[in-house]
Amino acid sequence: MTELHQTNNHQAILSCRHICKTYHDGSNQVNVIDDLELDVYAAEHLAIVGSSGSGKSTLLHIMGALDKPSSGDVIYMGQNIHQLSDNKQADFRNQNLGFIYQFHHLLAEFSAIENVAMPRLISGQSKEAAFEQASELLKRVGLGHRIDHRPSALSGGERQRVAIARALINQPKLVLADEPTGNLDHANAQSIFALIQEIREQFDTAFVFVTHDLELAARMDRQLKLSDGKLHTILESVNG
Repeated sequence: MTELHQTNNHQAILSCRHICKTYHDGSNQVNVIDDLELDVYAAEHLAIVGSSGSGKSTLLHIMGALDKPSSGDVIYMGQNIHQLSDNKQADFRNQNLGFIYQFHHLLAEFSAIENVAMPRLISGQSKEAAFEQASELLKRVGLGHRIDHRPSALSGGERQRVAIARALINQPKLVLADEPTGNLDHANAQSIFALIQEIREQFDTAFVFVTHDLELAARMDRQLKLSDGKLHTILESVNG
């Protein structure tokens, strides 16, 4: 199954059309992603699973304009993002997308509130306004009492909550999450999932999860498997 289009009246906020990604290993050509099609819809939770090396993170990076496809188009709200200049792509990412990674990528020398406010500061918002918004988000993710702590003083679950708040600071319609619970124990992973569910209800945000966690994937609205460069619908979840 290579054509994956939702059969409802919802409009896709992001569409991948005929995406290919090829690497050259000496004289060999490796097709990591092969004529891939995908639509992501408003407020949906979509899981992409697959074996290590199947290209899941590569696909996520292409969707987020962090990597370029060898061919094909990524359309976000009518805009072909890979036709933008590098500077315009950077602006696009800052203003329209949120990113969550397994290892959170917080800036060690900055406090929680500074890390969360950073995308707003980069976009030119005043420090006062950015900090006010960051403080409110940290309260929403249960860290209002930790806003002045640096990442080294936070637990793994707390650092990931800071990363989620940072991903939401510009109120994106879409958050791309690469193994967001992969570095957490079960209890913290469950807590992060519950938080993400609350975020959808509050902000109407779509999430695309790349994950090895089949339990997490089974709780999403849709589950797709990436294999042989193509996406396939998972017909049965791990919950049966």
